[in-house]
Amino acid sequence: MELQKVLSERRSIRRYKNSSIPQNDIETIIQAAQEAPSWKNSQTARYHVVQTEKMVKKIKKEALPEFNAKNVADAPVLIVMSFVGSRSGFDKDKNPVNEVGEGWGFYDCGLATENLLLKATELGYGTLVMGIRDEVKLRELLNIPQDEIIVAVIGLGIQDIAPSKPERKPLLDVLKWY
Repeated sequence: MELQKVLSERRSIRRYKNSSIPQNDIETIIQAAQEAPSWKNSQTARYHVVQTEKMVKKIKKEALPEFNAKNVADAPVLIVMSFVGSRSGFDKDKNPVNEVGEGWGFYDCGLATENLLLKATELGYGTLVMGIRDEVKLRELLNIPQDEIIVAVIGLGIQDIAPSKPERKPLLDVLKWY
């Protein structure tokens, strides 16, 4: 699929077909995420893929608020996005190199997430990025190390809805020329 088509067709999907996803497709999606740039090529993004039916149900029930669990009720895969803290934007002694500090880790994780979303779209899958989640419960259930900062949970599956494209702000409202 052409990049512009992927960019214009990607949507946040809140209804999925109850259908599994081949592991090689999931790996292809994660590999695309790994292609994202990162601070000094630090590659701190981490991908915790939840695909067993038992664990997917447990995460939905115990680590997502009811409205998010409903939005991904039939999604067969959840990907917990995190990054290793105090690396992106920090020197070797773990001192921030500018005022952004951990912001660089979030930025790098966002770049990886966007690649993940676009590759999923290209392969015909829908996604939903959820920032409201129980970080403590996710860490406990998936044994995520304390040095990783959990950013989001992404629902992944075959979409069972075709939402219209949300309106975007006019270019001149967001673009400044100097």
